[in-house]
Amino acid sequence: MMWALASLLLAGLVRAAIPNAMLRGMPSLPKFPVPERSITSPNGTALPPITTVYYFDQLIDHNNPDLGTFQQRYWMNWEFYEPGGPIILMTPGEADADGYEAYTTNETVNGLIAQQQNGAAILIEHRFFGYSNPYDNLTSQSLALLTIQQAIDDLEYFANTADLPMPGGDAVKPGQAPWILIGGSYSGALTSWTMVNKPGLFWAAYASSAVVEAITDYYGYFTPIREYMPQNCSSDVEAVIAYLDGMYAANDTDGIQTLKEAFGLGDVVHVDDFASALQYNLFDWQSLQPDVGPGAMFFEFCDALEVKNGVNAGPEGWGLENAIYSWGNFWNTTYYNYVKSAETRMLKHVLGRMTRASPTGPVLPVNDASRSWFWMVCNQVGYYQVGPPEGQPAVVSRILQPIYEERQCVNMFPQAFAYPPQPSTIQTDLMYAGWDVYVPRLFFANGLRDPWREATVSADGLFKPNTTTMPIYEGDGFHCSDLITENGIVDSTIAIVQEASLMYMKEWLAEWKPST
Repeated sequence: MMWALASLLLAGLVRAAIPNAMLRGMPSLPKFPVPERSITSPNGTALPPITTVYYFDQLIDHNNPDLGTFQQRYWMNWEFYEPGGPIILMTPGEADADGYEAYTTNETVNGLIAQQQNGAAILIEHRFFGYSNPYDNLTSQSLALLTIQQAIDDLEYFANTADLPMPGGDAVKPGQAPWILIGGSYSGALTSWTMVNKPGLFWAAYASSAVVEAITDYYGYFTPIREYMPQNCSSDVEAVIAYLDGMYAANDTDGIQTLKEAFGLGDVVHVDDFASALQYNLFDWQSLQPDVGPGAMFFEFCDALEVKNGVNAGPEGWGLENAIYSWGNFWNTTYYNYVKSAETRMLKHVLGRMTRASPTGPVLPVNDASRSWFWMVCNQVGYYQVGPPEGQPAVVSRILQPIYEERQCVNMFPQAFAYPPQPSTIQTDLMYAGWDVYVPRLFFANGLRDPWREATVSADGLFKPNTTTMPIYEGDGFHCSDLITENGIVDSTIAIVQEASLMYMKEWLAEWKPST
Protein backbone atom coordinates (compact mmCIF):
# COMPACT_ATOMS: atom_id res chain seq x y z
CA MET A 1 0.00 0.00 0.00
CA MET A 2 1.11 3.59 -0.51
CA TRP A 3 1.13 4.16 3.24
CA ALA A 4 3.93 1.59 3.48
CA LEU A 5 6.03 3.55 1.00
CA ALA A 6 5.23 6.81 2.75
CA SER A 7 6.30 5.30 6.06
CA LEU A 8 9.51 4.13 4.46
CA LEU A 9 10.21 7.58 3.04
CA LEU A 10 9.35 9.39 6.26
CA ALA A 11 11.47 7.08 8.37
CA GLY A 12 14.28 7.49 5.86
CA LEU A 13 14.21 11.26 6.15
CA VAL A 14 14.08 11.17 9.93
CA ARG A 15 17.11 8.89 10.25
CA ALA A 16 18.96 10.38 7.26
CA ALA A 17 18.61 7.19 5.24
CA ILE A 18 17.96 7.06 1.53
CA PRO A 19 14.85 5.10 0.48
CA ASN A 20 14.81 2.69 -2.42
CA ALA A 21 17.58 3.67 -4.74
CA MET A 22 16.08 1.53 -7.50
CA LEU A 23 13.47 4.18 -8.23
CA ARG A 24 16.27 6.58 -9.14
CA GLY A 25 17.67 4.14 -11.69
CA MET A 26 14.55 3.73 -13.82
CA PRO A 27 15.32 3.17 -17.52
CA SER A 28 13.67 6.42 -18.59
CA LEU A 29 13.76 8.60 -21.68
CA PRO A 30 15.71 11.87 -21.40
CA LYS A 31 13.37 14.80 -20.95
CA PHE A 32 14.10 18.24 -22.38
CA PRO A 33 12.13 21.48 -22.86
CA VAL A 34 9.23 21.57 -25.27
CA PRO A 35 10.04 24.05 -28.04
CA GLU A 36 7.93 27.19 -27.90
CA ARG A 37 7.10 27.90 -31.51
CA SER A 38 4.09 27.94 -33.76
CA ILE A 39 3.83 25.18 -36.35
CA THR A 40 2.28 25.08 -39.78
CA SER A 41 1.53 22.36 -42.30
CA PRO A 42 3.45 22.16 -45.62
CA ASN A 43 0.69 24.24 -47.26
CA GLY A 44 1.02 26.98 -44.63
CA THR A 45 -2.03 26.13 -42.52
CA ALA A 46 -1.59 26.92 -38.84
CA LEU A 47 -1.62 23.74 -36.74
CA PRO A 48 -2.61 23.19 -33.11
CA PRO A 49 0.20 23.57 -30.56
CA ILE A 50 2.15 20.35 -30.05
CA THR A 51 1.04 20.45 -26.41
CA THR A 52 -2.57 19.85 -27.50
CA VAL A 53 -3.88 16.69 -25.82
CA TYR A 54 -6.00 14.19 -27.74
CA TYR A 55 -7.84 11.20 -26.32
CA PHE A 56 -8.30 7.67 -27.61
CA ASP A 57 -10.79 5.11 -26.31
CA GLN A 58 -8.45 2.29 -25.38
CA LEU A 59 -9.62 -1.14 -24.22
CA ILE A 60 -9.30 -1.69 -20.47
CA ASP A 61 -8.47 -5.36 -20.99
CA HIS A 62 -7.62 -6.73 -24.43
CA ASN A 63 -8.53 -10.20 -23.19
CA ASN A 64 -11.98 -9.04 -22.12
CA PRO A 65 -13.28 -6.20 -24.34
CA ASP A 66 -16.62 -6.26 -22.49
CA LEU A 67 -14.95 -4.36 -19.63
CA GLY A 68 -15.09 -1.26 -21.80
CA THR A 69 -12.56 1.46 -22.50
CA PHE A 70 -10.53 4.18 -20.85
CA GLN A 71 -9.19 7.43 -22.25
CA GLN A 72 -5.58 7.17 -23.33
CA ARG A 73 -3.83 10.48 -23.92
CA TYR A 74 -1.75 11.24 -26.98
CA TRP A 75 -0.10 14.19 -28.72
CA MET A 76 0.46 14.69 -32.44
CA ASN A 77 2.45 16.90 -34.78
CA TRP A 78 1.82 16.78 -38.53
CA GLU A 79 3.81 19.85 -39.60
CA PHE A 80 5.78 17.76 -42.14
CA TYR A 81 3.00 15.42 -43.22
CA GLU A 82 2.02 14.88 -46.81
CA PRO A 83 -0.31 12.11 -48.03
CA GLY A 84 1.57 8.85 -48.34
CA GLY A 85 4.00 9.71 -45.56
CA PRO A 86 4.58 7.47 -42.53
CA ILE A 87 2.90 7.63 -39.15
CA ILE A 88 5.58 7.62 -36.46
CA LEU A 89 4.45 6.38 -33.06
CA MET A 90 6.26 6.53 -29.71
CA THR A 91 5.37 6.02 -26.08
CA PRO A 92 7.69 7.58 -23.49
CA GLY A 93 7.17 4.45 -21.41
CA GLU A 94 7.20 4.59 -17.64
CA ALA A 95 6.42 8.28 -17.16
CA ASP A 96 3.73 10.92 -17.25
CA ALA A 97 3.88 11.87 -20.93
CA ASP A 98 3.35 15.58 -20.17
CA GLY A 99 6.57 17.36 -21.05
CA TYR A 100 7.74 14.82 -23.62
CA GLU A 101 5.99 16.53 -26.52
CA ALA A 102 9.35 17.51 -28.03
CA TYR A 103 9.58 13.91 -29.24
CA THR A 104 7.10 14.86 -31.96
CA THR A 105 9.48 17.53 -33.33
CA ASN A 106 12.68 17.50 -35.35
CA GLU A 107 14.63 18.15 -32.18
CA THR A 108 14.52 14.35 -31.98
CA VAL A 109 15.08 11.46 -34.37
CA ASN A 110 11.29 11.01 -34.50
CA GLY A 111 10.88 14.42 -36.08
CA LEU A 112 13.95 14.05 -38.30
CA ILE A 113 12.38 10.95 -39.82
CA ALA A 114 9.05 12.75 -40.16
CA GLN A 115 10.77 15.71 -41.83
CA GLN A 116 12.75 13.53 -44.25
CA GLN A 117 9.83 11.27 -45.14
CA ASN A 118 6.92 13.76 -44.93
CA GLY A 119 5.47 11.93 -41.95
CA ALA A 120 3.47 12.71 -38.84
CA ALA A 121 4.70 12.04 -35.30
CA ILE A 122 2.61 10.82 -32.36
CA LEU A 123 3.42 10.48 -28.66
CA ILE A 124 1.08 8.17 -26.77
CA GLU A 125 0.98 7.74 -23.00
CA HIS A 126 1.59 4.25 -21.58
CA ARG A 127 -1.26 2.65 -19.65
CA PHE A 128 -1.13 3.25 -15.88
CA PHE A 129 1.23 6.22 -16.26
CA GLY A 130 0.30 9.87 -16.19
CA TYR A 131 -3.45 10.18 -16.69
CA SER A 132 -4.01 7.22 -18.99
CA ASN A 133 -5.48 4.81 -16.49
CA PRO A 134 -8.08 2.06 -16.85
CA TYR A 135 -9.11 2.72 -13.24
CA ASP A 136 -8.95 5.72 -10.92
CA ASN A 137 -6.43 4.12 -8.56
CA LEU A 138 -3.18 2.14 -8.54
CA THR A 139 -4.15 -0.72 -6.25
CA SER A 140 -2.66 -4.14 -6.86
CA GLN A 141 -6.02 -5.26 -8.21
CA SER A 142 -6.06 -2.48 -10.80
CA LEU A 143 -2.39 -2.92 -11.68
CA ALA A 144 -3.01 -6.54 -12.62
CA LEU A 145 -3.77 -5.07 -16.06
CA LEU A 146 -0.34 -3.41 -16.25
CA THR A 147 1.59 -5.99 -18.25
CA ILE A 148 3.93 -5.94 -21.22
CA GLN A 149 1.35 -7.72 -23.35
CA GLN A 150 -1.43 -5.28 -22.52
CA ALA A 151 0.92 -2.41 -23.44
CA ILE A 152 1.77 -4.07 -26.76
CA ASP A 153 -1.90 -4.68 -27.46
CA ASP A 154 -2.57 -1.00 -26.72
CA LEU A 155 -0.21 0.01 -29.53
CA GLU A 156 -1.83 -2.44 -31.92
CA TYR A 157 -5.37 -1.33 -31.08
CA PHE A 158 -4.43 2.33 -31.43
CA ALA A 159 -2.75 1.84 -34.80
CA ASN A 160 -5.64 -0.22 -36.17
CA THR A 161 -8.58 1.85 -34.92
CA ALA A 162 -7.57 5.46 -34.12
CA ASP A 163 -8.91 8.22 -36.34
CA LEU A 164 -6.15 10.79 -36.11
CA PRO A 165 -6.92 14.52 -35.77
CA MET A 166 -5.10 15.62 -38.92
CA PRO A 167 -6.86 15.94 -42.29
CA GLY A 168 -7.23 12.45 -43.74
CA GLY A 169 -6.38 10.96 -40.36
CA ASP A 170 -9.13 8.37 -40.68
CA ALA A 171 -7.44 6.74 -43.67
CA VAL A 172 -3.89 6.09 -42.49
CA LYS A 173 -4.24 2.75 -40.71
CA PRO A 174 -1.47 0.16 -41.19
CA GLY A 175 -1.96 -1.16 -44.70
CA GLN A 176 -3.08 2.29 -45.84
CA ALA A 177 0.12 4.01 -44.66
CA PRO A 178 3.44 2.78 -43.30
CA TRP A 179 3.74 2.97 -39.52
CA ILE A 180 7.06 3.32 -37.69
CA LEU A 181 7.42 2.50 -34.00
CA ILE A 182 10.10 4.33 -32.01
CA GLY A 183 11.14 3.93 -28.41
CA GLY A 184 13.99 4.52 -26.01
CA SER A 185 15.02 2.71 -22.84
CA TYR A 186 12.05 0.64 -21.56
CA SER A 187 9.94 1.96 -24.43
CA GLY A 188 12.78 0.92 -26.74
CA ALA A 189 12.47 -2.59 -25.36
CA LEU A 190 8.71 -2.35 -25.85
CA THR A 191 9.43 -1.43 -29.48
CA SER A 192 11.50 -4.57 -29.99
CA TRP A 193 9.01 -6.73 -28.10
CA THR A 194 6.14 -5.35 -30.20
CA MET A 195 7.98 -6.09 -33.44
CA VAL A 196 8.45 -9.67 -32.23
CA ASN A 197 4.90 -10.09 -30.93
CA LYS A 198 3.02 -8.27 -33.73
CA PRO A 199 4.94 -9.01 -36.94
CA GLY A 200 3.83 -6.86 -39.86
CA LEU A 201 1.93 -4.32 -37.80
CA PHE A 202 4.70 -1.71 -37.94
CA TRP A 203 6.65 -1.50 -41.19
CA ALA A 204 9.83 -0.34 -39.46
CA ALA A 205 11.09 0.51 -35.99
CA TYR A 206 13.84 2.34 -34.13
CA ALA A 207 14.90 1.16 -30.66
CA SER A 208 17.30 3.36 -28.68
CA SER A 209 19.07 2.04 -25.56
CA ALA A 210 16.46 -0.71 -25.67
CA VAL A 211 16.66 -2.94 -22.59
CA VAL A 212 15.43 -5.96 -24.54
CA GLU A 213 16.75 -8.57 -22.08
CA ALA A 214 14.84 -8.68 -18.80
CA ILE A 215 17.43 -9.44 -16.10
CA THR A 216 16.76 -10.04 -12.43
CA ASP A 217 20.34 -9.69 -11.16
CA TYR A 218 21.30 -6.58 -13.14
CA TYR A 219 24.71 -5.78 -11.69
CA GLY A 220 25.76 -4.87 -15.25
CA TYR A 221 24.12 -1.46 -14.77
CA PHE A 222 27.29 -0.25 -13.09
CA THR A 223 29.77 -1.74 -15.61
CA PRO A 224 29.75 1.16 -18.12
CA ILE A 225 29.81 3.65 -15.23
CA ARG A 226 32.92 2.05 -13.74
CA GLU A 227 34.55 1.80 -17.19
CA TYR A 228 33.95 5.42 -18.23
CA MET A 229 33.99 7.42 -15.00
CA PRO A 230 37.34 9.06 -14.14
CA GLN A 231 39.71 6.24 -13.21
CA ASN A 232 40.92 7.87 -10.02
CA CYS A 233 37.32 8.23 -8.90
CA SER A 234 36.46 4.59 -9.63
CA SER A 235 39.63 3.47 -7.81
CA ASP A 236 38.64 5.28 -4.64
CA VAL A 237 34.99 4.21 -4.83
CA GLU A 238 36.13 0.60 -5.24
CA ALA A 239 38.39 0.98 -2.21
CA VAL A 240 35.54 2.18 0.03
CA ILE A 241 33.17 -0.51 -1.23
CA ALA A 242 35.77 -3.25 -0.69
CA TYR A 243 36.34 -1.91 2.83
CA LEU A 244 32.60 -2.02 3.61
CA ASP A 245 32.17 -5.51 2.16
CA GLY A 246 35.21 -6.77 4.05
CA MET A 247 33.82 -5.51 7.36
CA TYR A 248 30.44 -7.04 6.55
CA ALA A 249 32.02 -10.42 5.83
CA ALA A 250 33.93 -10.21 9.13
CA ASN A 251 30.81 -9.09 11.03
CA ASP A 252 32.69 -5.97 12.13
CA THR A 253 29.65 -4.02 13.29
CA ASP A 254 31.74 -1.39 15.08
CA GLY A 255 33.73 -0.67 11.92
CA ILE A 256 30.57 -0.44 9.83
CA GLN A 257 29.04 1.95 12.36
CA THR A 258 32.11 4.18 12.18
CA LEU A 259 31.90 4.22 8.39
CA LYS A 260 28.20 5.09 8.46
CA GLU A 261 28.90 7.96 10.84
CA ALA A 262 31.52 9.34 8.45
CA PHE A 263 28.68 9.82 5.97
CA GLY A 264 26.29 11.27 8.54
CA LEU A 265 24.25 8.07 8.28
CA GLY A 266 24.98 6.65 11.70
CA ASP A 267 21.29 6.25 12.52
CA VAL A 268 20.69 3.92 9.58
CA VAL A 269 19.96 0.59 11.24
CA HIS A 270 20.37 -1.85 8.36
CA VAL A 271 23.68 -2.12 6.56
CA ASP A 272 21.97 -2.87 3.25
CA ASP A 273 20.15 0.49 3.49
CA PHE A 274 23.53 2.16 3.97
CA ALA A 275 24.99 0.26 1.00
CA SER A 276 21.99 1.34 -1.05
CA ALA A 277 22.57 4.97 -0.12
CA LEU A 278 26.10 4.78 -1.52
CA GLN A 279 24.62 3.83 -4.90
CA TYR A 280 23.02 7.23 -5.23
CA ASN A 281 26.13 9.02 -6.41
CA LEU A 282 26.51 6.48 -9.20
CA PHE A 283 22.89 6.81 -10.34
CA ASP A 284 23.65 10.43 -11.20
CA TRP A 285 25.61 9.08 -14.19
CA GLN A 286 22.36 8.24 -15.98
CA SER A 287 21.42 11.92 -16.27
CA LEU A 288 24.58 12.73 -18.25
CA GLN A 289 24.51 13.58 -21.96
CA PRO A 290 27.31 14.59 -24.36
CA ASP A 291 26.65 18.30 -23.84
CA VAL A 292 26.76 18.10 -20.01
CA GLY A 293 29.79 19.82 -18.52
CA PRO A 294 31.89 19.40 -15.37
CA GLY A 295 29.25 21.10 -13.21
CA ALA A 296 27.02 17.99 -13.27
CA MET A 297 26.42 16.40 -9.89
CA PHE A 298 28.29 13.23 -10.84
CA PHE A 299 31.43 15.18 -11.64
CA GLU A 300 31.06 17.29 -8.51
CA PHE A 301 31.13 14.01 -6.61
CA CYS A 302 34.31 12.82 -8.32
CA ASP A 303 35.96 16.22 -7.89
CA ALA A 304 35.19 16.07 -4.17
CA LEU A 305 37.05 12.75 -3.96
CA GLU A 306 39.92 13.43 -6.32
CA VAL A 307 40.87 17.12 -6.16
CA LYS A 308 42.92 17.93 -3.08
CA ASN A 309 44.49 21.37 -2.64
CA GLY A 310 44.03 21.98 -6.34
CA VAL A 311 45.79 18.75 -7.32
CA ASN A 312 44.11 15.85 -9.11
CA ALA A 313 44.85 12.34 -7.90
CA GLY A 314 46.53 9.90 -10.24
CA PRO A 315 44.70 6.88 -11.70
CA GLU A 316 45.01 5.01 -8.42
CA GLY A 317 43.18 7.76 -6.50
CA TRP A 318 44.21 9.15 -3.12
CA GLY A 319 43.58 5.92 -1.25
CA LEU A 320 41.06 4.57 1.26
CA GLU A 321 41.53 6.99 4.16
CA ASN A 322 41.11 10.10 2.03
CA ALA A 323 38.28 8.50 0.05
CA ILE A 324 36.25 7.83 3.21
CA TYR A 325 36.85 11.35 4.52
CA SER A 326 36.17 13.09 1.17
CA TRP A 327 33.14 11.01 0.20
CA GLY A 328 31.66 11.37 3.67
CA ASN A 329 32.34 15.09 3.68
CA PHE A 330 30.66 15.45 0.30
CA TRP A 331 27.57 13.72 1.70
CA ASN A 332 27.52 15.89 4.80
CA THR A 333 28.13 19.24 3.11
CA THR A 334 26.48 18.85 -0.30
CA TYR A 335 24.89 15.60 -1.30
CA TYR A 336 22.62 14.79 1.61
CA ASN A 337 20.81 18.14 1.26
CA TYR A 338 20.58 17.58 -2.50
CA VAL A 339 19.00 14.15 -2.06
CA LYS A 340 16.90 15.15 0.94
CA SER A 341 15.37 18.00 -1.04
CA ALA A 342 14.37 15.64 -3.84
CA GLU A 343 13.05 12.98 -1.48
CA THR A 344 11.15 15.54 0.61
CA ARG A 345 9.41 16.77 -2.53
CA MET A 346 8.54 13.18 -3.35
CA LEU A 347 7.22 12.56 0.15
CA LYS A 348 5.10 15.73 0.10
CA HIS A 349 3.78 14.68 -3.31
CA VAL A 350 2.81 11.26 -1.97
CA LEU A 351 1.29 12.45 1.29
CA GLY A 352 -0.43 15.43 -0.31
CA ARG A 353 -2.30 13.15 -2.69
CA MET A 354 -3.51 10.84 0.09
CA THR A 355 -6.56 12.94 0.77
CA ARG A 356 -8.97 10.14 1.59
CA ALA A 357 -8.75 7.01 3.69
CA SER A 358 -10.58 3.73 3.63
CA PRO A 359 -10.81 0.82 6.09
CA THR A 360 -7.90 -0.83 4.29
CA GLY A 361 -5.70 2.25 4.17
CA PRO A 362 -5.30 5.36 2.02
CA VAL A 363 -6.32 5.57 -1.59
CA LEU A 364 -3.66 5.09 -4.22
CA PRO A 365 -4.18 7.86 -6.78
CA VAL A 366 -3.05 7.71 -10.38
CA ASN A 367 0.01 9.41 -11.87
CA ASP A 368 2.53 7.77 -9.57
CA ALA A 369 5.17 6.57 -12.03
CA SER A 370 7.34 5.03 -9.33
CA ARG A 371 4.55 2.78 -8.11
CA SER A 372 3.50 1.71 -11.61
CA TRP A 373 7.08 1.02 -12.68
CA PHE A 374 7.77 -0.88 -9.47
CA TRP A 375 4.84 -3.15 -10.32
CA MET A 376 6.41 -4.02 -13.67
CA VAL A 377 9.81 -4.52 -12.03
CA CYS A 378 8.46 -6.85 -9.35
CA ASN A 379 6.45 -8.92 -11.82
CA GLN A 380 8.11 -9.08 -15.23
CA VAL A 381 11.41 -7.27 -15.79
CA GLY A 382 13.53 -7.19 -12.61
CA TYR A 383 16.53 -5.01 -13.50
CA TYR A 384 17.61 -5.02 -9.85
CA GLN A 385 20.76 -2.90 -9.71
CA VAL A 386 22.94 -4.83 -7.30
CA GLY A 387 26.57 -5.67 -6.52
CA PRO A 388 28.61 -7.83 -8.93
CA PRO A 389 29.75 -11.42 -8.40
CA GLU A 390 32.99 -12.11 -6.54
CA GLY A 391 36.05 -11.61 -8.69
CA GLN A 392 34.70 -8.59 -10.56
CA PRO A 393 35.57 -4.97 -9.72
CA ALA A 394 32.84 -3.46 -7.55
CA VAL A 395 31.74 0.17 -7.31
CA VAL A 396 28.56 -1.08 -5.56
CA SER A 397 28.46 -3.27 -2.48
CA ARG A 398 27.88 -7.00 -2.84
CA ILE A 399 25.70 -6.70 0.25
CA LEU A 400 23.04 -5.60 -2.22
CA GLN A 401 21.41 -8.60 -3.87
CA PRO A 402 18.01 -9.04 -5.59
CA ILE A 403 16.35 -10.05 -2.32
CA TYR A 404 16.93 -6.50 -1.03
CA GLU A 405 14.76 -5.07 -3.81
CA GLU A 406 12.31 -7.97 -3.76
CA ARG A 407 11.50 -7.18 -0.13
CA GLN A 408 10.48 -3.70 -1.29
CA CYS A 409 7.88 -5.36 -3.54
CA VAL A 410 6.20 -6.74 -0.43
CA ASN A 411 6.33 -3.31 1.22
CA MET A 412 4.85 -1.65 -1.84
CA PHE A 413 2.24 -4.29 -2.74
CA PRO A 414 1.35 -6.27 0.40
CA GLN A 415 -1.98 -7.33 -1.09
CA ALA A 416 -0.20 -8.94 -4.03
CA PHE A 417 2.90 -10.39 -2.37
CA ALA A 418 2.99 -12.22 0.94
CA TYR A 419 6.70 -12.89 0.48
CA PRO A 420 9.45 -11.46 -1.75
CA PRO A 421 8.58 -12.35 -5.37
CA GLN A 422 10.98 -13.29 -8.11
CA PRO A 423 10.13 -11.48 -11.37
CA SER A 424 9.31 -13.70 -14.33
CA THR A 425 12.29 -12.51 -16.38
CA ILE A 426 12.90 -15.90 -18.00
CA GLN A 427 9.32 -16.03 -19.28
CA THR A 428 9.55 -12.42 -20.47
CA ASP A 429 12.68 -13.17 -22.49
CA LEU A 430 11.21 -16.35 -23.94
CA MET A 431 8.00 -14.63 -24.98
CA TYR A 432 9.57 -11.50 -26.51
CA ALA A 433 12.96 -12.89 -27.64
CA GLY A 434 15.19 -10.66 -25.47
CA TRP A 435 18.75 -10.73 -26.82
CA ASP A 436 17.68 -13.31 -29.42
CA VAL A 437 15.56 -10.82 -31.33
CA TYR A 438 15.85 -10.93 -35.09
CA VAL A 439 13.25 -8.83 -36.88
CA PRO A 440 13.58 -7.18 -40.29
CA ARG A 441 13.58 -3.38 -40.52
CA LEU A 442 14.35 -2.90 -36.82
CA PHE A 443 17.12 -0.35 -36.18
CA PHE A 444 18.97 -0.55 -32.84
CA ALA A 445 20.96 2.40 -31.49
CA ASN A 446 23.04 2.18 -28.31
CA GLY A 447 25.63 4.16 -26.36
CA LEU A 448 28.95 2.93 -25.00
CA ARG A 449 28.52 5.00 -21.83
CA ASP A 450 24.92 3.95 -21.18
CA PRO A 451 24.43 2.20 -17.80
CA TRP A 452 21.66 0.18 -19.44
CA ARG A 453 23.97 -1.06 -22.22
CA GLU A 454 24.34 -4.52 -20.70
CA ALA A 455 20.61 -5.20 -21.17
CA THR A 456 20.71 -4.11 -24.85
CA VAL A 457 21.78 -5.95 -28.00
CA SER A 458 25.18 -4.24 -27.58
CA ALA A 459 25.90 -5.98 -24.27
CA ASP A 460 29.50 -7.05 -23.67
CA GLY A 461 30.21 -10.51 -25.05
CA LEU A 462 26.94 -10.79 -26.99
CA PHE A 463 28.54 -10.03 -30.37
CA LYS A 464 25.21 -9.67 -32.12
CA PRO A 465 25.88 -8.90 -35.78
CA ASN A 466 25.10 -5.58 -37.40
CA THR A 467 23.21 -6.41 -40.59
CA THR A 468 21.39 -4.42 -43.22
CA THR A 469 18.21 -6.24 -42.22
CA MET A 470 18.49 -5.43 -38.51
CA PRO A 471 21.19 -2.78 -38.08
CA ILE A 472 22.87 -2.29 -34.71
CA TYR A 473 24.79 0.97 -34.27
CA GLU A 474 26.68 2.13 -31.20
CA GLY A 475 27.93 5.65 -30.56
CA ASP A 476 29.98 7.10 -27.74
CA GLY A 477 26.88 8.45 -26.03
CA PHE A 478 24.98 7.90 -22.82
CA HIS A 479 21.38 6.78 -22.29
CA CYS A 480 19.23 7.38 -25.39
CA SER A 481 21.66 10.07 -26.56
CA ASP A 482 20.98 9.27 -30.22
CA LEU A 483 17.31 10.25 -29.92
CA ILE A 484 18.18 13.91 -29.37
CA THR A 485 19.16 15.82 -32.51
CA GLU A 486 21.52 18.20 -30.71
CA ASN A 487 23.65 15.33 -29.43
CA GLY A 488 24.57 14.53 -33.03
CA ILE A 489 25.94 18.06 -33.34
CA VAL A 490 28.00 17.70 -30.16
CA ASP A 491 29.28 14.15 -30.80
CA SER A 492 30.23 12.91 -34.29
CA THR A 493 29.79 9.25 -33.30
CA ILE A 494 26.15 9.97 -32.45
CA ALA A 495 25.75 11.84 -35.75
CA ILE A 496 26.83 8.65 -37.56
CA VAL A 497 24.12 6.69 -35.74
CA GLN A 498 21.45 9.27 -36.57
CA GLU A 499 22.49 9.51 -40.22
CA ALA A 500 22.44 5.72 -40.55
CA SER A 501 18.93 5.54 -39.12
CA LEU A 502 17.68 8.13 -41.59
CA MET A 503 19.32 6.23 -44.46
CA TYR A 504 17.73 2.94 -43.45
CA MET A 505 14.30 4.47 -42.90
CA LYS A 506 14.44 6.01 -46.37
CA GLU A 507 15.36 2.66 -47.93
CA TRP A 508 12.77 0.68 -45.99
CA LEU A 509 9.94 3.12 -46.63
CA ALA A 510 10.69 3.05 -50.35
CA GLU A 511 9.91 -0.69 -50.23
CA TRP A 512 6.49 -0.27 -48.58
CA LYS A 513 3.34 -0.91 -50.61
CA PRO A 514 -0.25 -0.49 -49.42
CA SER A 515 -2.19 -3.66 -48.72
CA THR A 516 -5.66 -2.13 -48.48
